[in-house]
Amino acid sequence: MAKMLPEYKSSEVITRYNGGEPILSKKDIPYEAECIFNAGVTKYQGKYVMVFRNDYRFDGRGAFGKCVIGIAFSQDGIRWEVQDKPFLTVEDMGDPDVTRVYDPRLTVIEDRCYLCFAVDTRHGLRGGIAVTEDFQKIEVLSLTVPDNRNMVLFPEKIGGRYMRLERPFPVYSRGGTDRFDIWMSASPDMKYWGESRLLMGVEHVPYANDKIGPGAPPVKTDAGWLTLFHAVDIDRTRGKNGWEARWQKRYCGGIMLLDLEDPSKIIGMYQEPLIAPETAYEVEEGFRTNVIFPGGLILEEDGTVKIYYGASDTVECLATARVEDLIGLCRQGRTL
Repeated sequence: MAKMLPEYKSSEVITRYNGGEPILSKKDIPYEAECIFNAGVTKYQGKYVMVFRNDYRFDGRGAFGKCVIGIAFSQDGIRWEVQDKPFLTVEDMGDPDVTRVYDPRLTVIEDRCYLCFAVDTRHGLRGGIAVTEDFQKIEVLSLTVPDNRNMVLFPEKIGGRYMRLERPFPVYSRGGTDRFDIWMSASPDMKYWGESRLLMGVEHVPYANDKIGPGAPPVKTDAGWLTLFHAVDIDRTRGKNGWEARWQKRYCGGIMLLDLEDPSKIIGMYQEPLIAPETAYEVEEGFRTNVIFPGGLILEEDGTVKIYYGASDTVECLATARVEDLIGLCRQGRTL
C-alpha cells in the first residue's frame, strides 16, 4: 500500500495571479469547450503563445467524448485572445489509429517553435514532436512507441544533441500499477531518439508515492536548468473530489535544477512542493480536484518567472516568482 502523505502548502516564494483566479477557462473559448488545462506557453516572435488542452462532452461518469488542442496569443502573458478554431485535432493527424490528441508543450529552438504532445491510439499512448513557424502549418517529426508521454524539450542543443525529458508507462515491469519516473533521451535530428536514461525516480521525491513526470520545458539560468515537474500521491481514504465517483490522487508542482553541461545530473531539488493545491479552483471545484499540473515556465528579462499550470484538470492558472528565489529553493535540497 502506498504511504499516505500529509497536507502541503505552496512555497512562500510563489504568488498566484489574482489570488488564484484562472487566466483561461471554458468561458473564454469561442467554440465547444468544457475543461481548459495543461497548457504549454512560450514567447515567440514578440508575443506570448499558449496551446491548451480542451476536453468536452463529458459522459457523466469519468470520460470526455472529445479533446482538441486550442491556441491563444497574448501581449502580456495574462490576457489571452483565443483563436476561432482549434490548433490541432485528431483529424489533423491524418492517422486513423489516433483517437485523441492532448497535453501540449511549447519550446522555441533556433527560431522555430516545437510542440510536444500526446496521442491516444487504438494500440497505445504515444508522445509526439512537431514543429511550426507560423502556427498555421505544422509538421509532425516523430512519434514514440507506446507507452510514453509528458515529453518536454530543452531549448537548445547540449553537447551537439537535442534533449528531452519524458515519462514512460512501464506498468508490467513496475508491479502492475502506477510507478512512473522521469527519463531523458537524446537525438541528433528530433526524429530518432535514444541514449535513454533514468533522471529521477518516484522514490527520490519526498511528497510523491505514486508517480512523477516532467512539467514545463526547462529554462536556462546561470545556475543550471531550472526544471518543473509534477509529483503525485495517492490516499485511498480520499473521497469523491470532483465529477467522478471517486478521485484519490493529489498532484503538486515540484522544482529542481539540472547541470548545464550534463542535464542528467540533478544538482539540487526542493524537498517540498513548489505549488500545492490550495485555492477553491484547485481543491473545491472542477473535474478532478487537488490537481496542479505545470506546463509553462517563462523567465522574463527582469528576473520574474511566470509559471502556467492547470488546476483541477479544468482551468488554466498563473503564478509568479523571482528566479533567484526558485534557484535558492533548489539549492536548499539535495543532489541526486
